[in-house]
Amino acid sequence: MQALRQLLLLPLVAALALAEDNSIESMAGFCCHCSSAGVPHCGASLHEPNKPLRIELKANANCIWQIQRNTNQTIRLIFSYFKFAPSSSCDTESIKIYDGPSTNSPLLGQVCNNTDAVPVLQSSSDSLTFVITTNSVAFTRNFFVFYYFFSPETKIENCGGQLTGPNGTITSPYYPAPYPEFTYCVWHIQTARNSKIKLQFQDLFLELDKNCQFDFTAIYDGPTTNTGLIGKVCGRAQPTFESSSNVMTVVLSTDYANSYRGFSAQYTSVLLPGPVKPDTLLTCSSDSMKIVLSKSYLASLGYNETNLQLNDPSCSPFVTDSVIFSFPLDSCGTIKKDDGQSITYTNIISLSATGNIITRQKSIQIIVKCKMENNSTLEVVYVTKNNIIQNTTAVGRYNVSMSFYDSGSFSRPVLQSPYYVDLNQTLFAQVSLRSTDPNLLVFVDTCTASPQPDFGSLTYDLIRSGCSKDDTVVTYPPLEHYGRFKFNAFRFLRSFPSVYLQCDILICDSNNANSRCTEGCISRQKRAISSYMWKTNTVVGPIRLKRDLRAADHSGKSNT
Repeated sequence: MQALRQLLLLPLVAALALAEDNSIESMAGFCCHCSSAGVPHCGASLHEPNKPLRIELKANANCIWQIQRNTNQTIRLIFSYFKFAPSSSCDTESIKIYDGPSTNSPLLGQVCNNTDAVPVLQSSSDSLTFVITTNSVAFTRNFFVFYYFFSPETKIENCGGQLTGPNGTITSPYYPAPYPEFTYCVWHIQTARNSKIKLQFQDLFLELDKNCQFDFTAIYDGPTTNTGLIGKVCGRAQPTFESSSNVMTVVLSTDYANSYRGFSAQYTSVLLPGPVKPDTLLTCSSDSMKIVLSKSYLASLGYNETNLQLNDPSCSPFVTDSVIFSFPLDSCGTIKKDDGQSITYTNIISLSATGNIITRQKSIQIIVKCKMENNSTLEVVYVTKNNIIQNTTAVGRYNVSMSFYDSGSFSRPVLQSPYYVDLNQTLFAQVSLRSTDPNLLVFVDTCTASPQPDFGSLTYDLIRSGCSKDDTVVTYPPLEHYGRFKFNAFRFLRSFPSVYLQCDILICDSNNANSRCTEGCISRQKRAISSYMWKTNTVVGPIRLKRDLRAADHSGKSNT
């Protein structure tokens, strides 16, 4: 009887498994995507909160798509599939993406035939524009693009993060329950220097498409998602990936339909044979650049601390267990470069034999760059075939703070918190940049007030795009490393117990006469033309009415 029951159950189990597989296989033609995607002829103006675009272009096309949002959200644009004409170059065929309403807006990025990534771009304004240009070669180009609006403050549990242990597990949000729509998660994995990373998917169940255009997991051979794509997977599989170094990046991207249970993957570190890779550490701050070199690494190349020098040979290292160069950004022969979107400080450590020693060692240079951006730290090592060139770039942050002052002389900061004020009292605010680089300007681009410390939906603009939005706001001209303005305590204080102030700060090279910091107030139409070198924001508060302070005093006395 038991054997008969098992024989009867077997066809049922097989049928269920087959139904699950067939449901996956049928997704490639699922109409939920096809009907809304369509085939736009050449460009469009788009206002929907999300939309997939299946684009097919011939030769000599120059098509513009403009995406405009109406809500206080960010636009995320994903090029999940692109096929240009074979052998085309970036000069003749490309997709260019602009952060604004036109091609005069700042360039966010470019996609072309040699793009080794799944490009994902986000707006900092209320619109995005992308242009597809094709050359004269007779060939049908195909692209799949989708975008959606999202709120950056919305957090999804178990979505991305930093993993630094020798091994670990990554799962999609809510696994094994279905993952949420419009998910974009990034995991950064870093193991020991002399190792590589093996990533094994124990379970993968994403929407199936032969080009993985809708929901996909992308794996990158490095610390970022800009290049080094190892693979992109979807559907049902258990693939394995390996990095070439000790860093790997894993991405999960989903659209608006057909959510499944996602994935579970395990990574392990694999020890690399041979000597330990160059042990060099670079850190950057507003004030200085610090380079730490391992003595053992120098010795393996046949050098020691006496063989090292910076661009300015008079700058000597401090020697302990390591060789340490630490110097201000504007000294030791450091070269500053303004590339239009960031400020980079570069120096070179040269290694050369001294005395009468005859050596067969290569001439070595360690090129170090501090790129000042509002981003995470990034280190890159590059070894040439003929000479060893270790090119280490660290992304730094300028040290910016904001305080209230008791008068327009800006000599005495307000130290107490909360800051109790009278209604319509004039408040003086100063943004301060701490940096050894004297040729920098600070510009207060936008300042918003809110009764909520997380700056939710209820906000009030004091300054927007350098323009005063409140009648009482007065901005001061840029002065060295300071941005200053004043305003009167406003109506929020009548209705809410506390008010916070958040300002977007731009930092520019003062030698650039046409930088955003020198333009002052600009209209929204002109804003896209301007560029800045570095952007951050800072928050100060809370501000409270003095009547609340008096009420607190009376309450305290009645309790004594």
